Amino acid sequence: MDKSKLPQKEAASGNEKPNNNLEYEVDYDKWSKSHLIDRIKQLEKLSPNLVPFNGVGPQKIKDAKGKKSFDFSKHETRFIGLRFSYLGWNYQGLAVQKEDTDLPTVEFDIIKALNKLKLVSSFKPSDFNFSRCGRTDRGVSAMNQVISLEVRSALTADELTDVQNDIKEIDYVRILNQIISPDIRFHSVCLRPPENFDARFSCISRHYKYIFNGDGLDIEKMNEGAKKFLGEHDFRNVCKIDASKQITNFTRNIMSSKIESLPNREGFYIFDLKGSAFLWHQVRCMVAVLLLIGQGHEQPEIIDKLVNIEDFPSRPTYNMAHDIPLVLYDCEFPDDVKWICGDQIDRKVNHHLDMNGLWYELQVKSILADFMRDIVYKNCPVKFDRLVTNLGDGIGKTAQKYIPLNKRSRLDTAEVLNEKWRNKKARNQ
Repeated sequence: MDKSKLPQKEAASGNEKPNNNLEYEVDYDKWSKSHLIDRIKQLEKLSPNLVPFNGVGPQKIKDAKGKKSFDFSKHETRFIGLRFSYLGWNYQGLAVQKEDTDLPTVEFDIIKALNKLKLVSSFKPSDFNFSRCGRTDRGVSAMNQVISLEVRSALTADELTDVQNDIKEIDYVRILNQIISPDIRFHSVCLRPPENFDARFSCISRHYKYIFNGDGLDIEKMNEGAKKFLGEHDFRNVCKIDASKQITNFTRNIMSSKIESLPNREGFYIFDLKGSAFLWHQVRCMVAVLLLIGQGHEQPEIIDKLVNIEDFPSRPTYNMAHDIPLVLYDCEFPDDVKWICGDQIDRKVNHHLDMNGLWYELQVKSILADFMRDIVYKNCPVKFDRLVTNLGDGIGKTAQKYIPLNKRSRLDTAEVLNEKWRNKKARNQ
């Protein structure tokens, strides 16, 4: 064999120009973003059957042999709800983004799976009436997230009219779990939502939990502060204002707000929060203030002042709590939304094996991290000589001294931020 004709391994760095010779095997992991984009453009020219779609990525519309595409016109569709869980630290949040992101989004993976299974005919969410219950940001997890959408059915139009035929329907939960990442798990389906059901607008309440280590914190004071969030308040100083939404009403209703110990996890606690709806980053801002109270930097009464726009016309500068410990724990819907949990029919494939493997791996990693932490602290103890503000990430932020919230600089008011955005939009038109 002539070894000179075999593919060569190319040594590429982030600063090298990508090699145009496609015969070579290239280590794309070492390429810069700009060089990767150049290569994608080259490949699009070479492969005209690859086309972009709505910020999700390239869609292959037919293979090289011209294989006939799936004929959705031969199948009925039905509107359903799906309930699922995901671990958010490997994702750029839940919702598909219009621009490129460093990490995929949860919906990116879900929409890919739906298309691969030929459950939907498009990568554009509006084409299949897609709606999500609660949008979570980068790093944030969810245990009972809900989406509603139109999907392909295995039943005929006549069969769809009779609930007794639902046993013959596609097992949406199982087939999605078989091909999607193990850190996303579907577990319930609503095959017959009530009329006008929408995952977002039909939701009665959202239930969040934030996990934190109580070491060095006054839990009783934090609980006193948490109770001050109860009821209807203006939360403009306890959120991040998104001027593009042009929000003018920052009043939200908090139904439950308390600090509880975390069962079977000594030293850990949960900020348990339930409300009808939440503003952008509201929960993480609420946690940040509670952690300041727990450290003794602020008193619980600071919450009364923050939700009073006469005392605080605009938000003081402070850091939000970390994203990883936050989870959208549950989404509550009316009783007429009937969820089918578990299997619709007997199955032969365990579609949770991958998740069990992920769970086991994380448990072992946690134990090893405990070993490492104990040994390092035992042999090389550290005493911090600077003030560390707890941000819920185990690291915090260091400073020479603490500046009370009422003496800090303030951000622009919501009205000013909204006007700046409108003026910028007008200039760009």
